[in-house]
Amino acid sequence: MELKLPARVPGEHTGISKRTIRDQIADKLAYMIHSGLLRVGDDLPSERELASTLSVSRETVRAAIAVLQARRMIEVNQGSRTRVLGPGPFPLHESVSTLGNLRHRSFSEVAEARAAVEAQVIRLAARRIRSSELARLNKLLREQADMLEDPVRFQISDREFHTTLYGACRNKLLIDVVCDFYDYALEIRRRALQRPGAIARSVADHRHILAALTTRDAEAAMDEHLERVRKTTLTEMDR
Repeated sequence: MELKLPARVPGEHTGISKRTIRDQIADKLAYMIHSGLLRVGDDLPSERELASTLSVSRETVRAAIAVLQARRMIEVNQGSRTRVLGPGPFPLHESVSTLGNLRHRSFSEVAEARAAVEAQVIRLAARRIRSSELARLNKLLREQADMLEDPVRFQISDREFHTTLYGACRNKLLIDVVCDFYDYALEIRRRALQRPGAIARSVADHRHILAALTTRDAEAAMDEHLERVRKTTLTEMDR
């Protein structure tokens, strides 16, 4: 059985769609670790929660976790949450295509560019989104209501929400670019999400975006969301 992941992950340009679902999910989680979305010491969500967020079976998640354990990227202990150890001893090729260049750019410059590119992505996605993608976004949004006190789990779901939305634009180049923008300054975004009410505000923004998508007019909703992201990130940078 094959699965086409909605998010850009390492190896996608070398035939990832022909790999097993287990390997695709392992690569997706590895990408999250290499990009900084998941950090050393983070406790992963449960198998059930990950399976629901990533839309695969618990058996697939369990097998993918075993792959990452063998790569010494995570630690599995009976009776406790699976914990992130770090990138491990092996390089992850193609983990971030242009993010290295973005690290030399200012936050304001990246935020402005992201807003411009994402506006076009959302404009295309609103015209091209499929019912299956709308259903997935709805499912993720319903689950996010239970993540208000769980920043790690929410960030995984948040990335799924955004990459599903990006994928709906049907332009691989734009998807690559906007995914790199999303991955910029994740360390600061993590801190911002730990502030009281921050996750609830993001979930409300997602609800607004999804409601706008059903009327094919989501640009204004996304603009509001990105402006909130920009302001809260700047606030966190100034602390």
